[in-house]
Amino acid sequence: MAGIYIHIPFCKQACYYCDFHFSTSLKKKDELIKALINEVTLRKGELQGQTIETIYFGGGTPSLLSKDEILLIIESIYNTFEVIDNPEITLEANPDDLTSKRLKDLTISPVNRLSIGIQSFYHDDLRMMNRVHNAVEAKNCLSEATQLFDNITIDLIYGIPNMSLEKWNQNLEITFDYGINHISSYALTVEPKTALDSFIKKGTYPPLDETLALKHFNHLVESSEKNGFVQYEISNFGKPDYFSKHNTSYWKGKWYLGIGPSAHSFTGNCRSWNIANNSKYIKAIQINELPNTVEVLSKEDQFNEYIMTGLRTIWGVSFDKVKTDFGEEYLQHLKRASEKYIEQSLLCFTSNEFNDNQNSTEKLITTQKGKFLVDGIASELFMI
Repeated sequence: MAGIYIHIPFCKQACYYCDFHFSTSLKKKDELIKALINEVTLRKGELQGQTIETIYFGGGTPSLLSKDEILLIIESIYNTFEVIDNPEITLEANPDDLTSKRLKDLTISPVNRLSIGIQSFYHDDLRMMNRVHNAVEAKNCLSEATQLFDNITIDLIYGIPNMSLEKWNQNLEITFDYGINHISSYALTVEPKTALDSFIKKGTYPPLDETLALKHFNHLVESSEKNGFVQYEISNFGKPDYFSKHNTSYWKGKWYLGIGPSAHSFTGNCRSWNIANNSKYIKAIQINELPNTVEVLSKEDQFNEYIMTGLRTIWGVSFDKVKTDFGEEYLQHLKRASEKYIEQSLLCFTSNEFNDNQNSTEKLITTQKGKFLVDGIASELFMI
């Protein structure tokens, strides 16, 4: 089984914190869509006969596409690859795009999962991040969307300067009241060369407070669990049967194709990524060339990636898998390197209901105490 990610590189305006590839000009949208469809065809042989189980429209802002444009892209995938019955098809959307008419149009399209970029239900937070929608639109959108779609995830951002714990709690309570079954939640971070990075350096935006972010994170974990959510990945919380199939495939090492400028792909021991430039991407595809860079992953790369993704999830890192896929040397390295983190109660062993057919009872997972530090911990376990 494999997935396909479609990158739609357009936004109405730039959020201050965002470092994804996008353009606020829609002039090349028609050309770009044609190029996306052509790229799908050009890459027909890369999945080696694997069946497509998920399609994900990300960006950027995919909800800027019309229903017909979405249908054209999906149709090209069906014409090129074998797709399972009832695949998970996700559309990322901004609340201001999801009008009543747009939502009804989507209900008669193949899209069956919405990922809505709420971020906060408070206008001052949205203004600080330069989000295009406002708090009223966020709530109105969910009032209608939840009547038409069962499978909805929303994005929320925590660690926003001056956001009290009570205010963060209200964001979560509003989410729970709407009956949302999945939440993706991330700390506000400062990425290089973003507007947020510039504002903080100039002193026109408050510096971020990691202590505040940790308080928000811990409250998120506690509150979501009380409301029936499972934290199946560090930043993702889903009720049973509502985990993201597409994103889970990334964490479990399944194959996927990334279509569009800046999109990444993974096919076994190879990773590739397309050029992050709309014009250059379109020109290359028009002459049937793939504007991508390909990296063959070494054994060490594959091991390190397994450690990084595994520790972020409830499925953890299987000692049996490490021994089978990488050998005894890697297993002994992992055991030695993890000892101090086990002693510090940042990592532990478990055998739980989420074993996912990996037979080992020795699963290395991150404890609640270690979750906020997981990326740093994982890097210390890498084989270098």
